[in-house]
Amino acid sequence: MKIATIATASGPRPAVVAEDRILDIASAWEKSGTDAAPETVLDIIADPATLAALRQIVELAAPEQWSPLAGVQLLAPIPRPGKNVFCVGRNYKLHIEEGARARGVPAEYPSVPEFFTKPPTAVIGPDDEIRLPAVTQKLDHEVELAFVVGRAGRDISVEDALGHIFGFTVLNDVTARDLQRAHGQWFKGKALDTTCPVGPWIVTADEFDVTEEHRLWLTVNGETRQDAFISDMVFDCAAILSSLSAGMTIEAGDIITTGTPSGVGLGLNPQIWLKDGDVVEAGIEGIGSIRNTVRAV
Repeated sequence: MKIATIATASGPRPAVVAEDRILDIASAWEKSGTDAAPETVLDIIADPATLAALRQIVELAAPEQWSPLAGVQLLAPIPRPGKNVFCVGRNYKLHIEEGARARGVPAEYPSVPEFFTKPPTAVIGPDDEIRLPAVTQKLDHEVELAFVVGRAGRDISVEDALGHIFGFTVLNDVTARDLQRAHGQWFKGKALDTTCPVGPWIVTADEFDVTEEHRLWLTVNGETRQDAFISDMVFDCAAILSSLSAGMTIEAGDIITTGTPSGVGLGLNPQIWLKDGDVVEAGIEGIGSIRNTVRAV
């Protein structure tokens, strides 16, 4: 199932997407005569009973309850995460190698996942604009597979980790490379407003087998920049979640992203940075794509 958040006159509401149609959950729930509808996607993620009820409501929804997907505005699936987005750096082998070449240092693969975060204020929807502020002259793109935690836990084993995942989505870890380098750590360069486009929806884990191969890609103005497969990861989703949860509670609704493959602007020769008017599209087979325009501010 694909679970999205849509903009309505009464505010953001959760919805279900099927091919080119979308179902407003609140409206369908009301017509079903069951208890109060979930108000947010987080309500669905946090309660397995709500998800089970939603599946039944979707099955029973009449054709006239569905609307054309093209007629709605999609927001980030979780428009305002309850905490920072957890991110992993240097997790694709070829990306590690291109980054090392760009910096003139030997390529070394990390022995454990390297974590940083992006604040909730960075999160935007699948069609929103990426702001290019004067504070950076080296804005870069990074398509990533992200997953959403569905069941809280601490000290989660690798063997149990996938059972804690609710679903998967596309994320673009937009990065100010000059700030990242100048501050001596990653947070500032990763944390600017609008630098975390997410969407277009969350595909539940039962419909996206992350143990199989999946292609992820990114284009700028239609030109392919990134094109890779998740098998190039150093640490897979299970290893990432297990490592992050060691001694630390992971909660339902947490967003964890898994690193980017090669092809970022930093690694090109010559290097190419995002500029005003650029259209960046990032996608993952089996999920969908997000399309954001860069605007100087």
